[in-house]
Amino acid sequence: MNAGLRRCIADWLVRLAASDTTRRWGFGLCYLFLRNVKGFRWNHKRVRRIYCELELNLRIKPKKRLVREVPEPLAVPARPNEMWSMDFMADQLSDGRSFRTLNVLDDFNREGLAIEVDFSLPAARVVRTLNQIIEWRGKPMGIRVDNGPENVSAALQTWAAKRGIGIFYIQPGKPQHCEPARHRFECGEQAYVERYNRTVRQEWLGQFIFNKGRGGQGTRHQVAMDLQQ
Repeated sequence: MNAGLRRCIADWLVRLAASDTTRRWGFGLCYLFLRNVKGFRWNHKRVRRIYCELELNLRIKPKKRLVREVPEPLAVPARPNEMWSMDFMADQLSDGRSFRTLNVLDDFNREGLAIEVDFSLPAARVVRTLNQIIEWRGKPMGIRVDNGPENVSAALQTWAAKRGIGIFYIQPGKPQHCEPARHRFECGEQAYVERYNRTVRQEWLGQFIFNKGRGGQGTRHQVAMDLQQ
């Protein structure tokens, strides 16, 4: 292979791997970009060989396979606000302090409705966030959650009962185990919001370092603004 051509291909692949906008691309997207956008007519196998030699392959964490007693597909809502999902995530600022995010998703079209950020997100804060969403979105028929302390709290259950909203808990340790129930959404799986969490982790939290604000003030607001951009 021509040494100059080899250096040119390697240089482009390294540039794509280092860019903030393309660093999460796999080989397929990189090759299509170089061929269709940049106009290079390089041989697919040649580019692939250099890509592997540079060890640019994305490392995929192997999934832990769980034994599922009754594997069933997750029900797909027929309309918006039929079923929401919400879940928590955690990360750290550059000074080591931990913060949390509350992610709320509409299962119908996988639309992210809110990412609430703070150092602590108790049940009262969860209720406030949900009320703020309902003001512009309308209320859901149900919300699917895990069995975390904020979700099993009396505050959330009382709020949901007053609003006429069902709270559907996943089965602990059984992400796809569904118990017989009259409501078709009473199924223990959070695939939609977990997929959304993965995007938040890979594209935002894992890509940036969040600094503390002056005197520690405004930090959570800055993180929230960064996540929304």
